[in-house]
Amino acid sequence: MKQIEYNLLEERWVRVRGQDYTVQEVSLPDALLHAHEYRDLAGELPTQDAAMLRLLLAVLHTVFSRVDGNGTPAPFEETDDALTRWEELYRLGHFPEAPIRAYLEQWRDRFWLFHPERPFWQVPEAKIGTEYTASKLNGELSESSNKLRLFSSYAGEGKEGLTYAQAARWLLSVNGYDDTSAKPKGKGLPSVGAGWLGKLGYIQAQGSNLFETLMLNLTLLQDGVKLWGENHPCWELEQPHSAERTEIALPDNPAQLLTLQSRRLLLDREGETVTGFTLLGGDFFARENAFAEQMTVWRDPDAKKSKKTGQVTFVPSRHDPAKQFWREFPAVFCEEGESVRRPGVVRWVETLQNGQDCPLERKRLIRFAISGMKYGDKDFFVNDSFSDSLTFQAALLGELGRRWTVPIRDEIGRCEQAAQCVGRLAWELSLAAGDKNDTTAESARTQFYFTIDQPFRLWLQSIDPETDKLDEKADEWQEKARKLAAELGRQMVERAGNAAFVGHRVEVKTGGKKDEKKTVLYTVPKAYNSFLYNLRKLYPKKEGGTA
Repeated sequence: MKQIEYNLLEERWVRVRGQDYTVQEVSLPDALLHAHEYRDLAGELPTQDAAMLRLLLAVLHTVFSRVDGNGTPAPFEETDDALTRWEELYRLGHFPEAPIRAYLEQWRDRFWLFHPERPFWQVPEAKIGTEYTASKLNGELSESSNKLRLFSSYAGEGKEGLTYAQAARWLLSVNGYDDTSAKPKGKGLPSVGAGWLGKLGYIQAQGSNLFETLMLNLTLLQDGVKLWGENHPCWELEQPHSAERTEIALPDNPAQLLTLQSRRLLLDREGETVTGFTLLGGDFFARENAFAEQMTVWRDPDAKKSKKTGQVTFVPSRHDPAKQFWREFPAVFCEEGESVRRPGVVRWVETLQNGQDCPLERKRLIRFAISGMKYGDKDFFVNDSFSDSLTFQAALLGELGRRWTVPIRDEIGRCEQAAQCVGRLAWELSLAAGDKNDTTAESARTQFYFTIDQPFRLWLQSIDPETDKLDEKADEWQEKARKLAAELGRQMVERAGNAAFVGHRVEVKTGGKKDEKKTVLYTVPKAYNSFLYNLRKLYPKKEGGTA
């Protein structure tokens, strides 16, 4: 078996989706140089694609922060230099071959998947780490040695081993999304914590092809406003970080952050098959106010305290897989306030959209995609992966769109109130039927959000900030939302049963100081009338509207 084998600049291992929707494996240089010919990355999971995208972005950041499209040295001196470089690349429509090939050839020896001293994304020192089989490396399985999945996507050899191409892709993924099951080997070291990507509320801009996706996420200015430090991806280090669980300073450049080694890894192989790997905790830094990270949603975990002290602390906010992405619109796309900070990539696209010579079409649709892992038991294991996206006119992020963000936020708030109305109706109908099931209201709210999900997405996508009128578009959605909620309520009443129409008396607390109680009669007509009243109060009938 060769000690030096499988160079990732020559082998086909990056999965992409062609214009005809077929999936193929290409080399790392081909994925970049032919990005305009591919629709998107096509890895086994959206989270794997996120990890791969960040690798490709690290290469682009490093190359084009140093040279221009012709390969001539031209580091950025002012913010306008970065914007001009971006515009030149975007107008070209593809990535120039010469500077990318020259850079990658310079670092060719750092891209061997198997190497006695510098294996890609790995360190030999990790051989003392926790041992895992290939089924743990494979994110579609994510099995530990003592917990097997009952219904697996793989079986036999496919479960016990991976090809070199598969292993290379999952190597990126496990580094970013690994759980906390591994125990530190050294004494006094903190828990490994989830991988950095696993801690994020990951978000990326999505273009019509892979080239556009890479360009929209190529944040040549931090938060769209200031220059970065000099880029240093992990493969350029003279000595790779090898010590277990090492605290580092927050990176000041995107290439270092995009290639952060959250884990020390080393692949094991037999013949042409990767059979497992060993793992140690890797680099980490404090997540509080880690604003160098451009691809996450943020939140203020202690907003009340922040208001008192005047010092706001933001941390990455994981997405809730049970919550549609559009419900996060206020925290992701609206004007920033005391407890809201927009993702860096959103700020970057807004900067591009507001530029005088912006090559982005004003009328174009833009899509933002999210993905993540759902962990269990304090991130000790992975339960599932998820993804979602949201499409709207890019102009909503420009100057024209600013007057729209508040109305959109308000309509989302009304949707939440409508969901509460539906949930309360379900709860009161259950009490009327003599059932005190506490899950009824939550189930009804979930059903309401499912009902309005596609209609709301289509309404948001239809907004044209240039020509539409705020009041008319708001009225359009409110009428739609009221009808959908009313129809759902009517269906719930029809299923309530005869006993619920007669009703039941239920003892409830009055809220007095002495825990006083009273008896309340719950019936279907009473609950339904209250529901319709609250719904009409939330969505008042407009002149000319239908009943």
